[in-house]
Amino acid sequence: MEKISILAGKTVQALTRLRGNGGSALPGLVIERTNPNFVRNVLSKLPHGVIVVSGTNGKTTTTKIITELLEAQGLKVFTNETGSNFVRGVISAILKKIKISGKFDYDVAVLELDEAHAVKFSEVAPIDYALLLNVQRDQLDRFGEIDHTAKLLQKIADATKQTVVLNREDPRVSKIAAKNTVFFGLSKTLLDEFPSDDNLVEKSHAKASNKNALVTLEKIDKVANYKINNKKYDADLRLKGVYNAFNAAGALALVKCVLKKADDAELIKSLSKVESAFGRGETFILNDSEVEILLVKNPSAFQLSLASFVDDEHDYMIAINDQIADGRDVSWLWNVDFSSLKEVKILSGTRATDMALRLKYDDVKFGPCIEDLKQAVVKFTTASKKPKRIFTTYTAMLEIRKNISGKSLE
Repeated sequence: MEKISILAGKTVQALTRLRGNGGSALPGLVIERTNPNFVRNVLSKLPHGVIVVSGTNGKTTTTKIITELLEAQGLKVFTNETGSNFVRGVISAILKKIKISGKFDYDVAVLELDEAHAVKFSEVAPIDYALLLNVQRDQLDRFGEIDHTAKLLQKIADATKQTVVLNREDPRVSKIAAKNTVFFGLSKTLLDEFPSDDNLVEKSHAKASNKNALVTLEKIDKVANYKINNKKYDADLRLKGVYNAFNAAGALALVKCVLKKADDAELIKSLSKVESAFGRGETFILNDSEVEILLVKNPSAFQLSLASFVDDEHDYMIAINDQIADGRDVSWLWNVDFSSLKEVKILSGTRATDMALRLKYDDVKFGPCIEDLKQAVVKFTTASKKPKRIFTTYTAMLEIRKNISGKSLE
């Protein structure tokens, strides 16, 4: 049955590529309908099992960190590189790697799945380890209020067979119950730099937890300092943004659960080599300007990006879309404090005027609203030779990258 399914799936994949639709989920849909046990049968044979990374913020980068840490330890890692959150997207990714004979030459799977689709995935495939990052007000029109999102994460934890790694500093995540839980966290001095959703909405200070964490981010200066099993290590990160330094703490804790004998110093050494993920702090050269793209999807992500990337040396542009993949509801912008920005040169995207209104209330100067992203980027990058940063939602990020993909990558 498996060989027939693989052959059928690969045939459909080849046909979709011929039609110019290489990212199609159709092969996965075909397998879903004809062989519902396909994913379980393939992934259940992996020696180190299946790891799921879920939560509102940071899934893509954290999945990349875990993958590279495990690969540095000599494991062959399967991952859904395109970040497809659907079960059929995972199937399509498997079909690209599996042999027609059924041989799937990997040691472990590391899968990025959003909360709702991770629950669906757990119904058709095993989850051995789960890393649950956070719960923020993101795409409320899709998942409802954040308490519902927390319930979805609880279902993921319920389905996890071995260890669930939880963010100690997120009040909704830290309450999740599981048979075997491990925490990652922050030192007390960093708590206010990483506000939870409640802290942003209520404008309150974070409270320290008394739960022990396997890995904590102790401080961030020129290097990030982590405490693992009560011993401290410095990591000279290539990852950009304070939030990625914290995501890395979760990744380290997860890898320590999977590979208990892994050397902590070697893990830190490997972590220092990890680069930013697709669209998350990438830097391009366009019109002789250095342009950095920073993905922002919700209040916490935007607030942490502002804390990490606002200075006097750069010009700034903000691009806000409200497509389905972004979430139609952009009211979350009102929970972000933009006062650290002195000026935004260009506003773009389908909700540029909403962004203009929000900046006006924080007394931030801003330039023209140019809804067309291509025109906006051209105007932004030709206005001066200063290095530039673009804060952008997901679909706007994809379009901006597409427009500049033919240019030289730094």
